Amino acid sequence: MSIPKVAIVGRPNVGKSSLFNWLIGQRVSIVDPTAGVTRDRVTFLLDLNDEGQQPQLIELIDTGGMGIVDVDDLSEHIEDQIRLAIHSADLILFIVSARDGIVPLDEIVAEQLRQLSRPILLVANKADNEREERNAEEFQIFGWGVLPVSAQQKRGRVFLTETIRETLQKNNLFAESGEEIAEPVMKLAIVGRRNAGKSTFINTLTNEKRVIASDVPGTTRDSVDVRFEMDGKTFIAIDTPGFLRRKGIKSDLQFYSTNRAEKSIHRADVILLFFEANSQIQATERQLVNFIKNEMKPCIFVVNKWDTMVDQMPTERWGDYLRDVFPDFAYTPIAFITGKTGKNIKMMLNHAQMLFNQSRLRISTPQLNKLVAAALETNPPPLYHHHKVKIYYASQVNSAPPTIVLFCNMPDALSMPYQRYLLNFLRDGLPFHEVPVRLLFRKRESNDLRNDIETK
Repeated sequence: MSIPKVAIVGRPNVGKSSLFNWLIGQRVSIVDPTAGVTRDRVTFLLDLNDEGQQPQLIELIDTGGMGIVDVDDLSEHIEDQIRLAIHSADLILFIVSARDGIVPLDEIVAEQLRQLSRPILLVANKADNEREERNAEEFQIFGWGVLPVSAQQKRGRVFLTETIRETLQKNNLFAESGEEIAEPVMKLAIVGRRNAGKSTFINTLTNEKRVIASDVPGTTRDSVDVRFEMDGKTFIAIDTPGFLRRKGIKSDLQFYSTNRAEKSIHRADVILLFFEANSQIQATERQLVNFIKNEMKPCIFVVNKWDTMVDQMPTERWGDYLRDVFPDFAYTPIAFITGKTGKNIKMMLNHAQMLFNQSRLRISTPQLNKLVAAALETNPPPLYHHHKVKIYYASQVNSAPPTIVLFCNMPDALSMPYQRYLLNFLRDGLPFHEVPVRLLFRKRESNDLRNDIETK
């Protein structure tokens, strides 16, 4: 049985995204006084049980405001996303505002929901005190009962989650006890500047209109987690807002969108950095590459919309262009795809899985020491003030990224060019060919007599 879906719906500005974030205990959806901030379906796997108990997972779905007039003329797309969320949901949370009382748009939303044959819980948000709780009783007229809560004041969460659990149980919507639920194997962050085709790629990947794809710059505002399956394995693709340079951020909304993109890179396992085939590399991509470099994440450079250039330029030329602009990423694989049609997508995802596996490998200490000895014999460290620099032994201390520590007598004596030489030598000789490797140099303690690397 699949995980039950619970959709949060309602008119704009009733606090749907605030309630979503409050329930999951994280700031995932952007909360802003501007009506219509949420456009796509934002999802999160929420465990209704306490830690240590048998998990009772739901997929909680935040949606845009029903009836919103979007400033970028995306109202139809937003409504389409809401309809998809509603019709895929097993339970609907109809959110209203206890502070505002019943407004005409609430009645329109209620009328639409009455046509559905699925359970509905009416949740009166912004019931910040007892007086507003009493005011919420007027929503009884809609016929669903009322659950007064306040996301801002953190009132009523346990009551709400218990009611969600009981409703799902009553309708036999939870997986049977002991039934396996596939955990995601890999999280992919899809990043790039605006209009690079990220959302179109996600929709092709999932074979549905999972996120809004539009020519309007900045259409995607939240980072959207999308579960998909390939060859029997479950993955998560994170669609991110188009990245903006810090100098280009002119509003709180743009700041939070860019911040979400950075956080998505941090929590992802592999990054797909999108470039437009028919556009030059811009400062935005350079800033993104620096951020990926600092996070030390495996990455694929994805040249999207290749169908527009396939007869005009060989892939080698675009590849050389990327290598020239980003020389520190010479090890990074490059994929040429057409996100709209799906061309080369599966091959690229298989390669991403390879990078994911590479970043988690562990190398035995004897194998590592043997390779370091070969590097030192091929090219010994230069003398430092007439003193010989010695490396005694090496050890891999972590993975994702693979982290190798070399213990030596004078760590500060190893120049950056020589450190790069060692890193490249190790990368060529170890199964870390296409992922970042962290190389650290530590002084051997005086009581440490270990010397596993013998050099001439």
